[in-house]
Amino acid sequence: MNSRSRILCVLNHKEPDHVPLDLAGTHVSGIHINAYRNLCTHLGIKAEDIEFSDTIQQIVIPNAEVLEKFGVDTRGIFPLCSHNWNVQGKIAGAYREYHDEWGMTHHFPVDGGYYWSLAASPLAQNDLTSQEISKYPWPAGDDPRRFAGLMERTLQFRKEGKTVLLKSLCAGLFEMGQRIRGMENFLMDLIADKKTAEILLDKILELKISYWKKAAAELGEYADIAVESDDYGTQESQLISYETFKEMIFPRLKCLVSCIKNELNKYKKNGEKSYVFFHSCGNIRPFIRDFIDIGIDIINPVHINAAGMDPVSLKKDFGKDTVFWGGGVETQNVLPRGTENDVREDVKKNLEVLMPGGGYVFNTVHNIQADVPPQNIVAMYETLMRYGRY
Repeated sequence: MNSRSRILCVLNHKEPDHVPLDLAGTHVSGIHINAYRNLCTHLGIKAEDIEFSDTIQQIVIPNAEVLEKFGVDTRGIFPLCSHNWNVQGKIAGAYREYHDEWGMTHHFPVDGGYYWSLAASPLAQNDLTSQEISKYPWPAGDDPRRFAGLMERTLQFRKEGKTVLLKSLCAGLFEMGQRIRGMENFLMDLIADKKTAEILLDKILELKISYWKKAAAELGEYADIAVESDDYGTQESQLISYETFKEMIFPRLKCLVSCIKNELNKYKKNGEKSYVFFHSCGNIRPFIRDFIDIGIDIINPVHINAAGMDPVSLKKDFGKDTVFWGGGVETQNVLPRGTENDVREDVKKNLEVLMPGGGYVFNTVHNIQADVPPQNIVAMYETLMRYGRY
């Protein structure tokens, strides 16, 4: 099997030759630049001409030598957006300061920084009106510059037999609402000023749809998986109640997923179809059935050490209906601070639960962070190679 047929096999809940591997196919399944450089040094590989998939998170696209060494089955396509498009900024005291296309302000510590953090939201004023939302200078989701030069890269990945993942315009509806209004304001809006929250959510949805229509026209024939995300979970519970999710978020998320599939599938040939990958951190168990019902095919990151996200029960309750992408190793404690043997044992344990019957792609729980030792990264992949065979 080649990489693409291997992943298509598990997407159809069948067992391939071995568990497919993703590294950096998305901006939420990649590796921080610090960890990447350390890994390259450990492997004796030069880390040159570094390209970011997400400059805000400092997530890089590994070079071909690294990807081939570990047998990575995925390749990501990252259209230009506020997280990878001219992210430079200027010195502002102890920080570099960057203003993105949405009007958000980000800070990166001059000394010892690991990533950019949101510092100011553009529509955080009290008593925000619908007129202020409509008059705001929103970015163009369908700006053709976002896609310049990406077809050549996409065709090369398909020629190599890789699975192609296509990133979205921005974070999810709920998360973008928080970034634009400020987290406290938007969470209050969802309860106390639903009209304003709905207007803002509808505007974000409109921009996302314009993006996916253009993305489909440009790359839809060859993109296997569309990548969307929205964080609803915390370590123990959820950021909003299930009732608020169903009333305010669910109908718009359903519309978005439907649009993505309809637009991308217009350009498919030979009976192929597109799949939707959805990233949501933390305890999202109450929402998983709804994700499945609206056509989300893949759930990431499988936050196995969050409450309610035990992989045994997840596989039992949802394994026949969705594909789990991630959860290969516990990333908060074991991968950064455990021994190599701790990593091997954790990977073996999770593979035993998640790989039977297909429907599983190996990745860490979210990105490999800056402090992860290269020896642990190698131990993780060596264990997958040894025990991930069907």
